[in-house]
Amino acid sequence: MNADLISRLLVGVNHVTWQSLVMLAIAGLLFYLAIAKDYEPLLLLPIGAGCLLANLPLSPMLAEDGLLKVLYDMGITNEMFPLLIFVGIGALTDFGPLLENPKMVLVGAAGQFGIFGTLLLALALGFTKNESASIGIIGAIDGPTSIYVSGKLAPHMLGPITVAAYSYMSLVPIIMPPIMRLLTTKKERMIRMPYSQRTISRTTRILFPIVVTIIVGTLVPFATPLIGMLMLGNFMKESGAVERLTKASSGEIANAVTLFLGLAIGSTMVGVTFLKPSTLAILILGILAFTFDTAAGLMCGKLLKVISGGKFNPLIGAAGISAFPMAARVVQRVAQEDDFENFLLMHAMGANAAGQVASVVAGGVLLALMGAG
Repeated sequence: MNADLISRLLVGVNHVTWQSLVMLAIAGLLFYLAIAKDYEPLLLLPIGAGCLLANLPLSPMLAEDGLLKVLYDMGITNEMFPLLIFVGIGALTDFGPLLENPKMVLVGAAGQFGIFGTLLLALALGFTKNESASIGIIGAIDGPTSIYVSGKLAPHMLGPITVAAYSYMSLVPIIMPPIMRLLTTKKERMIRMPYSQRTISRTTRILFPIVVTIIVGTLVPFATPLIGMLMLGNFMKESGAVERLTKASSGEIANAVTLFLGLAIGSTMVGVTFLKPSTLAILILGILAFTFDTAAGLMCGKLLKVISGGKFNPLIGAAGISAFPMAARVVQRVAQEDDFENFLLMHAMGANAAGQVASVVAGGVLLALMGAG
């Protein structure tokens, strides 16, 4: 009996590889970032757990009927998890600041420049069209969109792309400020912007998600699942008629799906397939996409400053990415470093909401360009 037990233990030990050991260390790093640093803990912790479970020797959880394989097939292969996450995001999003200042749409559009710039750079480095598009979407700094697009175009790269997207999203407060300070002057950062006195009617708030769904769904059909679920959540919120569904979408359902999504993504981080030179390239290109997006948003902000006669604070442009609402909070923090009484948060929230919609449209455009269904 003892000999049999020892034999079984040795079988497991014999299947331990240096790749699996490295991935177990990466899982530990994700746990540390989630717990000690509070970087996106709701996702980094489950992703780390999935990574750990997937890299244990002879783990049955990746078998055909194993939990991790079932979660992946159930929620990633058919796109259910990212779409349900979008319903929750929509239920939590307030588009009021964007409706008060519609020109923020320009900032949101500029904040997606890095996606397409990185796509071209990835093509130049030898990645395929689908792989390049999947890498470029990291620049959206929008986890669900990255999962949705890469799951359709390059599912074999889903692990590193998702880890990069969520890691950089969690590092927004660290990555963005140096770029913002580099590309703006102190005088520009101290520009104060008065808040709009416009009152957005309840009817406008209710019609907004319907109109956006129709327009985007018509012009960019490939974005319909993403924009449809995002606006469904917002429509439920603004209607006030289904409070229980709104709370469930942004609460219990979102929490459960986030757990399952993290485990499923972590299960793709198997050492043998994850630890490749291409993974390092993806991480580097991802940070470049993030940098390009932030810089493009700031340049758009500078242009709007000129057009407005110096009344628009260029920092607002940095909130044009989709990391909602972290990017807006970072804009507020950087502005107050030079002028503690400068309050840009609501303006930045408008740009951030525009970036959320723009990233979804960008994802649909990529899918259309690549001919994905």
